[in-house]
Amino acid sequence: MEEGKMDENEWGYHGEGNKSLVVAHAQRCVVLRFLKFPPNRKKTSEEIFQHLQNIVDFGKNVMKEFLGENYVHCGEVVQLPLEFVKQLCLKIQSERPESRCDKDLDTLSGYAMCLPNLTRLQTYRFVEHRPILCVEIKPKCGFIPFSSDVTHEMKHKVCRYCMHQHLKVATGKWRQISRYCPLDLYSGNKQRMHFALKSLLQEAQNNLKIFKNGELIYGCKDARSPVTDWSELAHHLKPFFFPSNGLASGPHCTRAVIRELVHVITRVLLSGSDKGRAGSLRAGLGPQGPRVCGASPFSRSLRCQGKNTPERSGLPKGCLLYKTLQVQMLDLLDIEGLYPLYNRVERYLEEFPEERKTLQIDGPYDEAFYQKLLDLSTEDDGTVAFALTKVQQYRVAMTAKDCSIMIALSPCLQDASSDQRPVVPSSRSRFAFSVSVLDLDLKPYESIPHQYKLDGKIVSYYSKTVCAKDNAVMSTRFKESEDCTLVLHKV
Repeated sequence: MEEGKMDENEWGYHGEGNKSLVVAHAQRCVVLRFLKFPPNRKKTSEEIFQHLQNIVDFGKNVMKEFLGENYVHCGEVVQLPLEFVKQLCLKIQSERPESRCDKDLDTLSGYAMCLPNLTRLQTYRFVEHRPILCVEIKPKCGFIPFSSDVTHEMKHKVCRYCMHQHLKVATGKWRQISRYCPLDLYSGNKQRMHFALKSLLQEAQNNLKIFKNGELIYGCKDARSPVTDWSELAHHLKPFFFPSNGLASGPHCTRAVIRELVHVITRVLLSGSDKGRAGSLRAGLGPQGPRVCGASPFSRSLRCQGKNTPERSGLPKGCLLYKTLQVQMLDLLDIEGLYPLYNRVERYLEEFPEERKTLQIDGPYDEAFYQKLLDLSTEDDGTVAFALTKVQQYRVAMTAKDCSIMIALSPCLQDASSDQRPVVPSSRSRFAFSVSVLDLDLKPYESIPHQYKLDGKIVSYYSKTVCAKDNAVMSTRFKESEDCTLVLHKV
């Protein structure tokens, strides 16, 4: 960042989460990411710098090792003129969602992260005026807990995402329950993956966004967001998938365009050969637990037809979904088995608070930190070292469960035959593409008690409402069958 040339008018609001806000440059393929804090909570400039540097180090030394260097973009910490940051904050304030304005952008330290704009292609040089389509997917947790520490039987049958949907709708977070189930997307079975992606397009929530030339054209901010309109989305996408304009408008056109989008995304998700070290986890983790979620609408509809769900075709080991799933499965004990170990570490820190730095709870996230994550043993020897390793693995697994995958697509030019970028075909066109991961901040150590309470709340609500309702239906059917009379005639 050249300090003398920072102009807030060259930057625009791009988006924000619970802990950070992102602005994008109008011409250059870069974004700035600022931390956010509640109005009453201030940190020193040194603390903010270290926080951002930890994010960079964790991405470089841990997630890049697991997922592969082509997928992970770590960025760098930059210092900006305070006046520029203040003016930028004023400029974008009106564009921020009301539900996110409970926290303020950090305007006091001047520190931010500079990163590539992942809504653009992250491969070789490309023609800037070429249209770019980007799909952001937050796939969530792709497996059902296999730990023997799980006490709620329902958690061995229904995935966390599907259970959580009911609580989120009940509390007004979202308007209706999504038909998306992460296990369908992670199955590697194209039929199940297509269903999962269409479900995300129907009820995007915060799990899917679509950008066109860097501008958000499809996504859901909260329960007050308007109902998703496929015809409007198809209008945006039609030039990408049917460039000759040989397709009339209307429902048939909309379905055809959405079908092309789903097929292309599926092909991209199943592609890839970037070398990461997540494969080394395979021997210790392996495919455990059910491959099908009992609450998946796809599975339920097949059961009603008397058919079995195709379990999985298997994800190719080079693809990003496979690698992400392997890192998620570092959650070896589930939160129920992990929480007592967290308490063991806490008791140790209460007695020896000066050891917090030695235990690397707040960093540094270096090669030594990464190496300890590869210990997949689950035999508890009663030590603080064992407990700490499982706690750190859980934090990394939770990070992988909450990351986002960015798929950037750009139509290939007629003379692009010599281009070395990866290409994916559709029915009428071909796309150069790149795949990246973002939202890779290590989950806080302090959030573990919250996760434990939330887990109990999710399972309890699901058991009391959905399971009770299902049991009532079965009970009614059983009682109806009791009313019939069997008459035997002598032959």
